[in-house]
Amino acid sequence: MKIINVVLCFCFFLLSSAQAKQISFAKQLQDTQYVFTYHWLDHKSQQQEISFNLSKAALFERFRMLKSYKSEFAQKSILRAIKKQLRQQPLKGAQAFFKQDNGNMSIQVKGLDEKGVSSAYQQIKALEQQETDEYFKENYYHPFINHDNQTGIKVNHIDVANNSIADFKSLKNIILKKVSIKNIRQVTNYVLAFVQNIPYSTLESRISSSGAGFNPPAKLIWENQGDCDSKMTLTATLLRALMPRIKMTMIFIDQHAFIGIAIPARVGEITLEHQGVKYVLAEPTGPALYPLGVLAPESELAINQGRYMVVAFHSDGSY
Repeated sequence: MKIINVVLCFCFFLLSSAQAKQISFAKQLQDTQYVFTYHWLDHKSQQQEISFNLSKAALFERFRMLKSYKSEFAQKSILRAIKKQLRQQPLKGAQAFFKQDNGNMSIQVKGLDEKGVSSAYQQIKALEQQETDEYFKENYYHPFINHDNQTGIKVNHIDVANNSIADFKSLKNIILKKVSIKNIRQVTNYVLAFVQNIPYSTLESRISSSGAGFNPPAKLIWENQGDCDSKMTLTATLLRALMPRIKMTMIFIDQHAFIGIAIPARVGEITLEHQGVKYVLAEPTGPALYPLGVLAPESELAINQGRYMVVAFHSDGSY
């Protein structure tokens, strides 16, 4: 059951001639909600502003169990669940023994005959997979394989985004009233500039602490700061709330993460094809103010070299 934690993204500041400038940020309690107000400069150096509400439940309850992944703690939780299942449905003709050695936990099976032991191991293996999947789902973890075929555990950004959409649905009418030409590009660039202007925070090393520093969307708004995958997840959440049926993707490269949107590309825009769908790519992190279809040089190089991992984010939540 040992799972290796691998570095996924240690985000970096993106350099560009146009840099983000968040003019002001404020939050104020009103009854059971907080009102957030932002002012910033967009890609064209025009001042923008937005004000919206988030409930206390969205801010403080939705992801309160989300913590950085700890392999030893996960193993103990999964084995407790397996023990509970075995008490309810005991092995036939065999007995399971649980052992711990240098932080690694294992299960041994003893029985009267080889066939019974083999059958018991298969039952336990199925139970282990079932309980591991359930533990990951409940705690918003996700196993992955990066472009170097290294395995690890990361935050399940898809589930976090899907479970955050309802909290941000009220922004749809607010944003569409502000965007004069109501099309995908106008809406996307408005959201990109808003998120790019939120101050950036650096992730702790994913090698030593998987998921440390990640802020779910509402927490990112509350703290007014986020690392690359936090800002990517907020952007995907907002775009899904605004455009429920549009296909998107999350792209992870060494030290960074960004998004793709399935719309027709314009000449010169950077795109990526995944599972037969072509996506126009975008940088949510900042502080560089890149519009849709433009990537930082480091991001473009990683795409050209094939050093990336893609996670599709479609309207049905599949990936």
